[in-house]
Amino acid sequence: MCGRYAVKKSTLLVANSLVKKNINVDLEQDNFNCSPGGKYPVIKSATNGKYLEMTTWGLKFSWAKEDFRPLHNARLEGIDTKVSFKKLIVNSRAIIPCSGYYEWKKTENKKVPYYFTKIDDQDIFLAGIHDNGQFCVITRDAESTNSEVHHRQPVIIQKSQINNYFNLNNNAVEFLNSVSPPKLKFYEISTDVNNPAKNDPSIINPIK
Repeated sequence: MCGRYAVKKSTLLVANSLVKKNINVDLEQDNFNCSPGGKYPVIKSATNGKYLEMTTWGLKFSWAKEDFRPLHNARLEGIDTKVSFKKLIVNSRAIIPCSGYYEWKKTENKKVPYYFTKIDDQDIFLAGIHDNGQFCVITRDAESTNSEVHHRQPVIIQKSQINNYFNLNNNAVEFLNSVSPPKLKFYEISTDVNNPAKNDPSIINPIK
């Protein structure tokens, strides 16, 4: 799964360079603790080109009951057959720019947070879907090394593949299944990340 992520100003500038329009996204705003329920920059596509827009993390549908918990992840496996997602994966694809993401490793007594990023520290682009001002991140089975921490991981595509994902002539599921996940590195970090209000660069510092 993907329950938190970080997006630095440098990543936002790269994301902004890929779109024709910026809708209310502050390119000078680091966020080291993006959490479900918050609004974050998301790349979307329209007939006149791609745009970057602040969007709420977590899908809640109009037909859902009052106590329905917004969905912040969607499994790639079966996404094109589930009522909640099958239309969105065809027509409402999204890319979530980030600098790294967090996962928690379950131990006997607690959950230990880890920070994941690319080995080369380059920007990460997560595949997602969006609807009505909300988005969720698509996940897949974790690569063997990454599964030491968690059995799921977000679907990551290369910057050069973004247009392919937005091309509605391409079957999104087939395309995402064909994408080779990038090599990632990860390390243990402080439990400060558990507090959504904690939002500063120290969060991603490795525990020494």
